[in-house]
Amino acid sequence: MSAFDKLARPIQKWVRLEGWHELRKIQVEAIHAITENNSDLIISAATAGGKTEAAFLPLISQLLTNPANVLGFDLLYVSPLKALITDQAMRLEGICREIDIPIFPWHGDVPATNKARALKHPGGILMITPESLEALFIRRGLEIPRLFQATRTVIIDELHSLLDTERGIQLQSLLTRLENVIKRPIRRIGLSATLGDLPMAGTYLRPDQSNAVKIISVEGGESEIRLKLYGYVSYDEDEDMPSAKNQVCEHLFDNLRGNDNLVFAGARRQVEIYADSLRELSDVRNVPQEFFPHHANLSRDHRTYVEKRLKDGKLPTTAICTSTLELGIDIGEVKTIAQIGAPFSVSALRQRLGRSGRREGQAALLRQYVIESRITDESSFVDQFRLGLMRSIAMIELLLDGWCEPPKHDALHLSTLVHQILSVIAERGGAKAELLYRILCQQGPFRQIKIETFLSVLRAVGQRKVDLIEQTSSGLLLLGAAGERLVGQYKFYAVFNTVEEYILISDGKELGTLPINNILSPGMNLIFSGCRWSVEEVHDVDKIIIVKLAEGGVVPVFHGEPGIIHDRVIEKMFDLFESDIEPTYLDRVALGFLCEARRKYYHWGISTSPILKTGHNSYILATRCGTVKNNTLAMALIAVGATVEQFDGFLQVTRINNLAELLKQFSVDQDVKLFVDNAHLEFEKFHKFLTLDLLRQDALSERVEAKSLRGICRELIGEN
Repeated sequence: MSAFDKLARPIQKWVRLEGWHELRKIQVEAIHAITENNSDLIISAATAGGKTEAAFLPLISQLLTNPANVLGFDLLYVSPLKALITDQAMRLEGICREIDIPIFPWHGDVPATNKARALKHPGGILMITPESLEALFIRRGLEIPRLFQATRTVIIDELHSLLDTERGIQLQSLLTRLENVIKRPIRRIGLSATLGDLPMAGTYLRPDQSNAVKIISVEGGESEIRLKLYGYVSYDEDEDMPSAKNQVCEHLFDNLRGNDNLVFAGARRQVEIYADSLRELSDVRNVPQEFFPHHANLSRDHRTYVEKRLKDGKLPTTAICTSTLELGIDIGEVKTIAQIGAPFSVSALRQRLGRSGRREGQAALLRQYVIESRITDESSFVDQFRLGLMRSIAMIELLLDGWCEPPKHDALHLSTLVHQILSVIAERGGAKAELLYRILCQQGPFRQIKIETFLSVLRAVGQRKVDLIEQTSSGLLLLGAAGERLVGQYKFYAVFNTVEEYILISDGKELGTLPINNILSPGMNLIFSGCRWSVEEVHDVDKIIIVKLAEGGVVPVFHGEPGIIHDRVIEKMFDLFESDIEPTYLDRVALGFLCEARRKYYHWGISTSPILKTGHNSYILATRCGTVKNNTLAMALIAVGATVEQFDGFLQVTRINNLAELLKQFSVDQDVKLFVDNAHLEFEKFHKFLTLDLLRQDALSERVEAKSLRGICRELIGEN
């Protein structure tokens, strides 16, 4: 039987009325897979490739031919984006209107009357965000069985955006809890753009039976990507040359006006600088204002105003933003994505680019801007090697190859575990430790967590000074007073946090704020406002870093966005250093930077000597490692008294004698000290409630790789 014949008659009629001459390949394969068995499924194709209809046409057909005999939502659709829920509801409305299957969009912008109607008469398709599903569990926990007793399938859209994220772990936990409540499995169908590792996505979709997850992937049909990487030279302030930032602003102004766009500028300070310069340009040229900043420190009213302008599409709007607009905020579609500086992950770059070219036949547009310093005899090796440019090219090349960072299966995700513990207790009005461990760890996504660690988490959040939970004489865990207040806030439903900015203080004077998304400890150097600073103290509660001016040469221009750079990105950077490929998307200046970087790389002898002595007790190490492994070696060196600066694939080490001997010792030592006192280990939203020991365990599972230390050191000393 053909795929078309397997569809219910009303669906066949709708297909004909839409003027379709034939079903797409992805739809044919999905219809057969969905109607022939009840296995979990991943449907992967390009944006506008027909994935939505591929899933919903056969699923709705099944509702018509085999209706449920109980009340409840038949299909659950989960999307990380409110905009997608709105779009998909409109797409499905034409199908469902004539066959009397209700569609209930559900997120923060949906009127309460619509939600009340859904709760009173649940049925058809519920379209919801992870945060709103979380809110349902917490606020209407006793109603969950009634609302979802008829649910056959959950469709997870934008699956690729959830892998290895706090939101993704949250959704895994919610689905496990849902199946636990209704006491049966629910078929899971993931919809995704092309993924670098589809089997790994199957493991996310159904951890216990990943081999049984059927994968349907159709290559081709992706939106055309049009991109250009522009290079700019940063001159000294006393030189009579326009600043690189002004030149970037001029280019953005000339090329983005008149359309909706997103410009990712990095830290909040950078966002304000670029937004202010673009505002001034608009005033000077006497044209309407179209450029607006968007970051977490701005008022909610201002952010909402910018988001509504983008969503409405009536007035051309460009948001100059941090990573805030990567996440589930409804802003509609944009024409161009601009990236100033190197992003920290291919996944982030892909997520950002996915905002552009969403309509069929429309190209995704990326404008990448890289600012490099003018090279002098005193320039840092970081600038000589053009690390900002090299990371940017490496990210683009990996994006074009279809690669993105894989999830870390060993990560504990203790912050999200704290969130889910509180959520389950709120849902059930109380729960015993055994039940929480079974639902969340044995059956849910926190399977790396042993019972000893789990009990330590419960003790941590139950401390009197924390007071998130309390225990009755019968062993029942309830929300404590602080837990009640926390869970009662709407902000609780989201597990993710924006990157925290810390205040830098030197000699009692505030220097400014800096986003911190990595391990930081006394003994590390950091770069801020054109100076090199040595970290003396880190205060996580007050978000303060005490620093003093550090000795050193000329400070490099490149810092990059805060985040974890994967080993594969660094490998690609070194591949670029050692090849003669000249990407066609580089402008003349950027190509000149690339050629210059390669000359300096060979001049310094990096390809043959990974350890370079640059002065008395100072070295450059070409580790060729990403952030996690670099962190590990840096922390081991700091623990024995060294001062360390980290860069992409390199460490700059000072105040250390006999480095080669020390690396040899690390290469054989089984128990190298890694954590110094007062290290910054709080990265995620609920980390602040955990003990130092738990924070170290979490860091070791995700941000430090102790098992790799010996291998890194052997490579550096040439013993591998």
